[in-house]
Amino acid sequence: MNDILNLLKTRRSIRKYKDLPVEEEKIEKCLEAARWAPSASNKQPWEFLIVTDKQVRRKLSEIHPYARFVAESPVVFVPLTNPEVHAKYHMSDSALATLQYMIEAHSLGLGTCWAGVIDSSIEPEIKDLLGVPEHLNILGLVATGYPDEEPTKTRKELDTQVHYEKY
Repeated sequence: MNDILNLLKTRRSIRKYKDLPVEEEKIEKCLEAARWAPSASNKQPWEFLIVTDKQVRRKLSEIHPYARFVAESPVVFVPLTNPEVHAKYHMSDSALATLQYMIEAHSLGLGTCWAGVIDSSIEPEIKDLLGVPEHLNILGLVATGYPDEEPTKTRKELDTQVHYEKY
């Protein structure tokens, strides 16, 4: 088995991408990883949208004030949540699926960066742009492509974040 901890430690948000297309097979593997995420009662309250159209990516970058980088990423993964499938855990389950997509992308040499959308003032405009049905939520936008930067690798010390038995 691969060194999973090393894979997790080296995955970072990438905001600059090379002007190279991402192979369809790699996107399919990322989607397959997302599909196999755990979910409460195995309800799988998610759907996924892949955006590659340059004009749509540019428009997404104009709508989302913190996702300017999606204009230059060749692929944008858009995880959708369905509260009708699981009212309580649709967001957390879809977030797990999104993380698995991002981890698989990293294992394939791709970079990703997440920008939240759900319950924000921009969600209706993005839903309209992408034709997302009203009953679904857009969890976020995940830029995906070949990295064109070396990210920093900082984290807080573990002993400042972990408590045993009681706080």
